[in-house]
Amino acid sequence: MISVKTLVFNPFAENTYILYDDSGECAIVDPGCSSPEEENELVNFVENNDLRPVLLLNTHCHIDHVLGNKFIKEKYGLELQIPEHDKVTYDAVPTYASVYGFPTYKHIPEDRLIGENEIIKFGHYTLKSVFLPGHSPGHLAFINVEDKLCVSGDVLFENSIGRTDLPGGDFDTLINSIQNTLFEYPDEMVVYPGHGPTTTLGREKKFNPFCGVE
Repeated sequence: MISVKTLVFNPFAENTYILYDDSGECAIVDPGCSSPEEENELVNFVENNDLRPVLLLNTHCHIDHVLGNKFIKEKYGLELQIPEHDKVTYDAVPTYASVYGFPTYKHIPEDRLIGENEIIKFGHYTLKSVFLPGHSPGHLAFINVEDKLCVSGDVLFENSIGRTDLPGGDFDTLINSIQNTLFEYPDEMVVYPGHGPTTTLGREKKFNPFCGVE
């Protein structure tokens, strides 16, 4: 079974996820750590649980989700993997980092672009990359159907959805991604969003005012 640790980082209260299993291998998704204290919190969890990071993934490339990319890459010697259609989003981060309050942000190039429906392995498990544009043009979720787990980034939240007023965002595209792709997965699937508490697809189908279908 995949275990998930949530770490809430930076002024945007962004959820950084560490996915791991009994092999000790782990995937770090959307590292938002923006201070030495936050970096230490992540490292301490890895070390205290005898984990070995093997993957560094971004669901999308807005600044609050990529602040820790450089630190994680250098700390653990990992390849930075970002969504292939979000490269423009990622490349833009240095142009506005100071305006968003991160003047010391250090940008690094990606090592690999992740396509749609790729199978990404760690430990005894796999994650499937699912293309969910709308919040950003290349947004991906990482899904494991067996464990009913979805790291959804900023697509779907409890009772809400990702904003669509940033460059590359589009409301109709986002709703289509949710209703016609994400909602095709089982109601029991647990959603680990980029901000806020976990939820389930079944709950959001019934109660989400933006995209409920029941």
